[in-house]
Amino acid sequence: MTVAVVVGTRPEAIKLAPIVELLGSRALVIHTGQHYSASMSGTLTPHLGLPAPSPWSAARPATRSAQLGHLTAALGHVFTSRRPAVVVVHGDTTSALAGALAANTAGLPLVHVEAGLRSFDRTMPEEHHRVLIDHLADLCCAPTPTAHENLLAERIPPDRIQLTGNTIVEALEAALPSAEHQARTLAHFGLVNDGYVLATFHRPENVDQPDNLSTILAQLDSLPSPVLLPAHPRTRSRIDNYGLHEPTGALRLVEPLDYPDFLALACHAALIISDSGGIQEEATVLKRPILVVRRSTERPEIEGTFGQRTTPGPHLASLATHWLSNRPRKLAELASPYGDGRASRRIAHSLDAMANEITTAKTA
Repeated sequence: MTVAVVVGTRPEAIKLAPIVELLGSRALVIHTGQHYSASMSGTLTPHLGLPAPSPWSAARPATRSAQLGHLTAALGHVFTSRRPAVVVVHGDTTSALAGALAANTAGLPLVHVEAGLRSFDRTMPEEHHRVLIDHLADLCCAPTPTAHENLLAERIPPDRIQLTGNTIVEALEAALPSAEHQARTLAHFGLVNDGYVLATFHRPENVDQPDNLSTILAQLDSLPSPVLLPAHPRTRSRIDNYGLHEPTGALRLVEPLDYPDFLALACHAALIISDSGGIQEEATVLKRPILVVRRSTERPEIEGTFGQRTTPGPHLASLATHWLSNRPRKLAELASPYGDGRASRRIAHSLDAMANEITTAKTA
């Protein structure tokens, strides 16, 4: 029984790779092309062990609504021609919502991996995506007890919810490069263990606002430790469009990194500063402190232990400096709130059970 796995962005591919591996030849991996730049998507298949993409990739309409419509129609065509037993989507991207809508239209069972996350911030398109997908899904795979409770609070029936943990734990452990690779990566950038800050920014609330982006860059540039920022294509484009000055202090902008190299840098950083959701999770597995620069987060599990949430402003540098000077020493002793590294096995087992039910129903 074929299981269609919809992948549109690098974080989706990273977190779904362990499930795809367990499914083996039963997995039909469909790359939508949402992350279309080579710097963001070009290394997905070789580094994550995913099979070659299906011979289909969506065009890139200019607006989000046009992209959603195009992806939904294209995925609907794939589901009609290939007719999988089950469709799996992940998270809150446009690709995930399109996969959910196309599965629903085709009358196919839908499984939502990383269900139940809520920022309660309706200005975020991703929040609307999450809610819609969860209410369409036949099985919501909640990564944490908080996510599980969010789903119950929205009156999603308990038999459609499974507390699985987050696949990032096993995905990261599988992708983490050797100690030798880590040492080479640090040497390449002229960095030393615990002697630098790693930063990433890509969210519209930060990079689509000239004042916010300018403030973030200036604050990072003023830190007392070297700061490495692999620049997302969106961020690099905004820096150029806004005519912002190149950093001259601590901050160094570099091209996006493949996942193993990024992990090599993350696991030796004295502090991570980011607006990424996935990096919040990765910090808890790597036992690194993180400052989350966002007005809201759908991952509150990290606050007060592994990290702190803040917003852009002149306080950012002083807060980062405080964390650099007063690093929590017991992070290594804390368990990640995202599970025990068996989430993928639980989800694959549920997919097998769904496929068996479908087979039994057809032969009855």
